[in-house]
Amino acid sequence: MAMGRARRRSAEYGEFWPGYVDVLSTLLLVVTFLMSIFMLSQYFATQEAAGKDTVLQRLNRQISELTSLLSLEKGKSKESQDETAELQAMLATLKAENEKLSGAAALGDESAKSAAGQIGSLSSELDQQKAVSAEAVAKVDILNQQLAQLRRQIAALNEALGASEKKGQESDKTIKDLGQRLNAALARQVQELQRYRSDFFGRLNELLKDRKDIRVVGDRFVFESEVLFGSGSASLTPEGLAALDPIATAIADLGRQIPKEVDWVVQINGHTDIRPIASAQFPSNWELSTARASSVVKHMIARGVPAERLVAAGYGEYQPIESGTDDASLQKNRRIELKLTSR
Repeated sequence: MAMGRARRRSAEYGEFWPGYVDVLSTLLLVVTFLMSIFMLSQYFATQEAAGKDTVLQRLNRQISELTSLLSLEKGKSKESQDETAELQAMLATLKAENEKLSGAAALGDESAKSAAGQIGSLSSELDQQKAVSAEAVAKVDILNQQLAQLRRQIAALNEALGASEKKGQESDKTIKDLGQRLNAALARQVQELQRYRSDFFGRLNELLKDRKDIRVVGDRFVFESEVLFGSGSASLTPEGLAALDPIATAIADLGRQIPKEVDWVVQINGHTDIRPIASAQFPSNWELSTARASSVVKHMIARGVPAERLVAAGYGEYQPIESGTDDASLQKNRRIELKLTSR
């Protein structure tokens, strides 16, 4: 009986075991399937989380960029506000200037009309200047032609000068010789004139040695005017004519002895004192002194002295020999001087 039970139990157990195994296998498959699904869900969740992190990082970067841009926009907004304030100030200034210009516009119209008139006048002047310029250009062309001709003439003259330089060198020696000969001749004439001047002085001294009113001053014979003329007159008195006659004769005789190559003259100078004269005949002392010298010259010509050997000059009161104003000094300054000299 006991063995029967054991057999029944074995048979029951043997029937139960395959079903249990199937159940376990099914459970294992289910667990494996669930694990697979879990792993796949974890994988997808991980991928989705990773994607979300990337998106989050990108969003953070965008937020940072937007923050920077916002800061820049705020700065620009402040600058824009400042620029707006400046522009408003400029606008106010421009409005004020516009008002000033509007006020000046009326005056500008009148100025414009005046300027238009001036422009017309200047245009006319410009046309005239253009005409003058054209004429000047023509003159310049003519001058250029003349200049070219002058240059040709200068070139020809340079050639002639080059040819004459040779002759000049040859003639330099001749000129030098002639100069030396001329200097020697002049020296001889001066010596001869000096000799005849000494003879002239000697003869006049001999003729006038007894005349106290005629004296020698340097190389001149000095006659007081009272000896020859009356007061304020240029006519020789009889006493003056008598005093001049022997002198004129002596000069004429001496002139015949002096060689012709000696160029001599007798210079006759008239002088007055400082007292003015204002007559119809003599407006000043210049006329009186010159007229007295001329009277002496004319008388000597009448007595045979060659006219070409006589010179008359008047000095008025401007070359006194005495500086005083007393009567004696004034009398000495009123004088006629005779001087033998070269021309």
